[in-house]
Amino acid sequence: MQLTVASHGLRAPAPAMMVKSQALPFVEAPPKLDGSLQGDVGFDPLNLSNFDLKGLRVAALKHGRVGMLAWLGFVSVDSGLRAPGAPDVSSLAAHDTTVKSGHMLLLLGVVGVFEALSYSAIAEMMTGETDRQPGDYGLDPFKWAAGDKLQRMQLAEINHARLAMMAFSGVVTQSA
Repeated sequence: MQLTVASHGLRAPAPAMMVKSQALPFVEAPPKLDGSLQGDVGFDPLNLSNFDLKGLRVAALKHGRVGMLAWLGFVSVDSGLRAPGAPDVSSLAAHDTTVKSGHMLLLLGVVGVFEALSYSAIAEMMTGETDRQPGDYGLDPFKWAAGDKLQRMQLAEINHARLAMMAFSGVVTQSA
């Protein structure tokens, strides 16, 4: 005779329910994607959330900000705006032209200086020495972004950053 849980009036423990992803409701959200970061909707098809989320968010914001500037610059140049002394070429040809003329080296130096200045802020955040959040470089001296407005602005920034990276990829592909 086989004993069952139901025959003894006992209940089987309920299986632990995982949180469903907001992006794909038929899939469970990864455990680290708990909604604590702005823009987190539980979408991680490549299972990258096993890495440090703060480091990934820093990279996402940095690439997104560069993507926003790149898209604006690409479209501006193709619309006819030129910096003084810049060659009269399309955005697609500008990279090769500036590398040949040597001006790209100057740009690389300027970008390198800004990168070096950000290293200490990123290191403080990654080691936990400060309560600094990803993307926060202390550039809000008047505290305009505080409370609910900060949450809205962070969500808008990550959404616009994601869109800009896709838009830049699209505009370059279309130009090529």
